[in-house]
Amino acid sequence: MISRLPTTPALSRGTVDRDAATRDDPAALTEAWRTARVLVVSAGTALVEEPVQPGDRPRLVLLPSAEAPDGERLYLGRNTVGAVFAVEADLPERAGAAAVGLREVGALLDDHDAGLLVHAVALTNWHAAHRCCSRCGAPTEPVRGGSVRRCPVDGSEHFPRTDPAVIMLVHDGGDRCVLGRQAAWPDGRFSTLAGFVEPGESAEQAVVREVAEEVGVAVEDVRYVASQPWPFPSSLMLGFTARCAPDAVPRPADGELAEARWFSRAQLRAAGTWFADEPVQSHLVRTPSPVSIAWHLISGWLEQD
Repeated sequence: MISRLPTTPALSRGTVDRDAATRDDPAALTEAWRTARVLVVSAGTALVEEPVQPGDRPRLVLLPSAEAPDGERLYLGRNTVGAVFAVEADLPERAGAAAVGLREVGALLDDHDAGLLVHAVALTNWHAAHRCCSRCGAPTEPVRGGSVRRCPVDGSEHFPRTDPAVIMLVHDGGDRCVLGRQAAWPDGRFSTLAGFVEPGESAEQAVVREVAEEVGVAVEDVRYVASQPWPFPSSLMLGFTARCAPDAVPRPADGELAEARWFSRAQLRAAGTWFADEPVQSHLVRTPSPVSIAWHLISGWLEQD
């Protein structure tokens, strides 16, 4: 059982000043690197030190810049100690530390480390997928501390892409909510409904449309709850609740879900736990991992009367 979970969405935390002034000053960036700490990221993973004492949180391994491997220097900002950069490279070996992904450790890190890792993973994912200019096809180069890529041929600037998506807890205004299970998930694992915002569409409109498309149910009273970055590879999850008629019959409607059904608060409270990649028995219900905003939405609803 995980303890000391964040009370806000796990990946929406952060205490590092992104420091745009230094980002825009090449000389200041060079000077900042001299005494910086560096987070090495490899395919979305980073080195995490195991807790020494019971109850301690795992901590990210930050290297002195002199010990950092070669790679594009991505400026993450300043904490209370100084500048922090990320570098995409093979992870070095370090006793007492292991390579861990954001999904596994994001909810366990403190606010400082959670924000750093989300920022670093999001930036490295974007850089890996946008090496060439979308206008002329020429290779681009990172500028402004890695927050922009510039084309040396046509001078165009390309900024990190973020894809807005809505994720919603649909309820009946009483004691039940609708959850769905994707076909790839094991029996018993359910989560909230979700989908991408389409061009020319508001987030609230996307909630109504996605619920109708996924489970054939009409909703109203759409209310915003919270947002969370989800860099897998580049989404921003916008969390909502929405109400549907108590006699509505949810069922998979567009092929994305294998199951969709009502759950009572008592059923979800009885579930109580989650398991990362372990199979679950078909008669049990498993809710999402605490690293997801789906967990935050469900937990918040369960706390209500």
